[in-house]
Amino acid sequence: MNVIVVIGSQWGDEGKGKIVDLLSENVDIVVRYQGGANAGHTIFVNGKKFVLHLIPSGIIRNDILCVIGNGVVLDPHAFLNEISLLNENGINTNNRIKILPNTHIVLNYHKIIDTLNEEQNKIGTTGKGIGPTYTDKYARIGIRAIDLFNDEYLRSMISKNIQTKNALTKNLHTDSLFDYNQILEELFLVREKLKPYIVKNAAYVAELVRIGKNILLEGAQGTLLDVDYGTYPYVTSSNPTIGGAVTGSGISSRYISQIIGVAKAYTTRVGEGPFPTELKNEIGEKLRTEGNEFGATTGRPRRCGWLDLVALKYSTLINGFKSLSLTKLDVLSSFDEIKVCTHYKIDGELIDYFPIDIPTLNKVEPIYKTFKGWRKSIRGIKNFENLPNEAIEYIRFIEDYLSVNINIISTGYERDDTIIV
Repeated sequence: MNVIVVIGSQWGDEGKGKIVDLLSENVDIVVRYQGGANAGHTIFVNGKKFVLHLIPSGIIRNDILCVIGNGVVLDPHAFLNEISLLNENGINTNNRIKILPNTHIVLNYHKIIDTLNEEQNKIGTTGKGIGPTYTDKYARIGIRAIDLFNDEYLRSMISKNIQTKNALTKNLHTDSLFDYNQILEELFLVREKLKPYIVKNAAYVAELVRIGKNILLEGAQGTLLDVDYGTYPYVTSSNPTIGGAVTGSGISSRYISQIIGVAKAYTTRVGEGPFPTELKNEIGEKLRTEGNEFGATTGRPRRCGWLDLVALKYSTLINGFKSLSLTKLDVLSSFDEIKVCTHYKIDGELIDYFPIDIPTLNKVEPIYKTFKGWRKSIRGIKNFENLPNEAIEYIRFIEDYLSVNINIISTGYERDDTIIV
């Protein structure tokens, strides 16, 4: 039985969509296990660009079943719009998408509260209602996909939520009060469209594993944004790490055969929070320009810096990576020299671990090792041995530092711009 997990190892935007699309060729099912429409997985196939926010990246391949796991929070409007866009671009989605019954639903009041919270306490959220939906989930007042089939229960839960949300907005000193009838009407409009996708069995994916299907679990965001292991409070509201893959899909960990981390050849971050190797200079701007580092969901420019191996080692340990996919190596092709952070210095002391408290992370000084750049295009190279010697040296150093194998190297944005080692 073969279950592969693909996990972002930095602050998201590592290129997981391309890697999932690539690996989907050899699986039957792709399951998205956490996050919401705040994700943006970009895939290029034959010059055509696809940006997916909720639907698993396996949808671009023919005949692959895509499942939205219970660790996801589902925005009905975003989901239905995404299906329409896929169909318009020639992707057949018929009978290829399922939603687990215990998946929580994002409603309009979640988005409004998200925006109000961001105004009060700037974290750098996308305003998609993700955090407030997860809050309701753990407060045990959330609306799940299965609840859409029970009118009486749905009405009672919406009523309870409206009371709670109106009290909250008053505390935030705003006039944005929510109307019960309006929220219910909006939900009723989309639920009939959602129902055909919803399965009744919460162990649906586990059953597919049991009968021998090959499954790939796709995470959103990245390890350093994990609500438990990331740079809290500047994190997402779910668990992109390996634990989230298990709880967000309903698959036992004993079936997982491979855990693959995805990392950029440098480091980026969107939104607020510490970033030890950030470059607020012309080099950082060059990385942003060369790598087209703008958010697929928000369009916001990403903060850019050199590869942080201290942070990447932390992600490797937390998730148990034995294999790493290295993306956007081609972006470094025009640099005379390339740096990687191997240690942090704080109060005169060298450390090789990743502190998770903000005051400490904001004070650390990155210590770099410098490599000679290769100054030539690597796009189109298919064999590892054909890479410039300087690029090979760079990759080997990362492998040795992390004690992992780099088995996939992305040398461009197209599906075929890839080296399989």
